[in-house]
Amino acid sequence: MTDLGGERDNDASPVTEVAQPPSFRALLRYFLGLGTWGFGGPIATVGYMQRDLVERRRWVDRKDFLNGVALGQTMPGPLAAQVTMWVGYLQNGALGALAVSVAFILPSFLAVLGVAVLYVHYQGLDVVQALFYGIAPGVIAIIALAAVKLARLTNTTDQRLWAISAVLATITAATGAEIALLFVAAGLLMVAIDAPPRWLRLRSGSTNSLWLLGTAQGSWIEIGGAASTQAALAGFFLKAGAFIFGSGLAIVPFLRQGVVHDHHWMTEAQFLDAVAMGLITPGPVVISATFIGYFVGGLTGAVVATVAIFVPIYLGVVVPGRWFIRHSDHPQLQAFVKGATAAAAGAIAGAVVILARDAITDLRTGAISAVAIALLWRYKVKEPYIVGLAAVAGLLLYTS
Repeated sequence: MTDLGGERDNDASPVTEVAQPPSFRALLRYFLGLGTWGFGGPIATVGYMQRDLVERRRWVDRKDFLNGVALGQTMPGPLAAQVTMWVGYLQNGALGALAVSVAFILPSFLAVLGVAVLYVHYQGLDVVQALFYGIAPGVIAIIALAAVKLARLTNTTDQRLWAISAVLATITAATGAEIALLFVAAGLLMVAIDAPPRWLRLRSGSTNSLWLLGTAQGSWIEIGGAASTQAALAGFFLKAGAFIFGSGLAIVPFLRQGVVHDHHWMTEAQFLDAVAMGLITPGPVVISATFIGYFVGGLTGAVVATVAIFVPIYLGVVVPGRWFIRHSDHPQLQAFVKGATAAAAGAIAGAVVILARDAITDLRTGAISAVAIALLWRYKVKEPYIVGLAAVAGLLLYTS
């Protein structure tokens, strides 16, 4: 595994000794601060943690920290949140992981909740429509580049993985639906190709556990939908949290399918607005769940959706965490992750095609999206700035 500085993690790597274990209160203060100012995406946020906790303060051993990064790259979920939970787990076990993750997520939760309240009350105003007239095509550009980057990172030169991405992109774009179990199927396909089991029945605990997680949560969403709106939110976002392979934005096609088509909670345009809120705030992009939850079920819905989407991510760190660290080089596990991540990249690409139909409606929105792609690709402008610039363009170009 390669760390954030590109250095191989092996026996010859330098060891960072822990100077003095921090008080748990100090650790909570750090993650509350990181959740407040930690802009720049998951890689940047993890980089901040490595710099502050490993190199400067020496609160966390380097190898322990890199184990957390390896875990985050293996299990479904947003990388920054997973590494945060892992650090808390190392310090104070499962309760430590819970407390630290709450401190990290709370600032972005409050920020998105505040915007959601304003959005729900004022979305009919011309100024709000103008803002999101520009934001929507800007978000399309961000999602499109995320799909390209994820595919290039994961697929490299492996034609099989590119084929999986292409098939998922085609299915998603053609059907307008994102089928979550295709992620699992792609992972199992790569297991069968690269690391076939001895028996017909797969014996890899990792792939079996991921398959059971997907199918079990698939039944939870059915139960939730029959009970109440809050139960439906809980069931849906529990399932969503288990299928964030490769990138926080990998959840976009899955959320779109459930939020827009299965439950009819939002229109395509409103859903894109929710994604935008996750992009412009610090913390993981999946905090868009807060916006959707409030839109659907008020304050209670916001809390339910936020908690539900992070529960599978949390359990994926504290329950199998140390086991996964020991087996991170298992060929069947690696094959499954490669296949599922390639599928996620394809699903994101397919979702871009669908969402663009509603976001790019004329030459002006097309120009906003094209400029956003150029700024992201050529000049590496960060996503929150892209959303801000797109909002300004919307104010200038929108005509009611």
